[in-house]
Amino acid sequence: MLAATSPIVLVAMLAIRATSPGPAIFSQIRVGRDGALFSCRKLRTMRRDTPSLPTHQAPANSVTAVGKVLRATKIDELPQLWNVLKGEMSLVGPRPCLPTQTELIERRKQLGVLAALPGITGLAQIKGIDMSDPRRCAETDAAYVQAATVRLDLRILLGTFYRA
Repeated sequence: MLAATSPIVLVAMLAIRATSPGPAIFSQIRVGRDGALFSCRKLRTMRRDTPSLPTHQAPANSVTAVGKVLRATKIDELPQLWNVLKGEMSLVGPRPCLPTQTELIERRKQLGVLAALPGITGLAQIKGIDMSDPRRCAETDAAYVQAATVRLDLRILLGTFYRA
């Protein structure tokens, strides 16, 4: 999948570089399986000087015009296939959070969610639940971990791209 999507990532990188200063790909420390920290790769969708905050806490004008398109199409997540290849993430699972999101981390710990690999997409994401509601997000993540099957993963993958 990494090789197949590389032309799309290349075009996106060129668009990012042409429209805003800074690197096209950035790494951000995230919380992975069992609370281990790892560098999560993403295409940059925000201005270079945006502080490292959860998306829901970042200033509204932080997202670039190209970034809006990349987010809407989920193309910004494609570099995370590298994290999948390294074994730090899976295609489907609880979305990895920032180490500063302590309430979410603690709730995930209580519910056993941290035992799972984080995913590029997840049940909470397709249900429109973001990390601004840590309790609800962690409970949805726990429901996914308890019910995970190949069929559910396929539904989530399809739901990521074909949200109604």
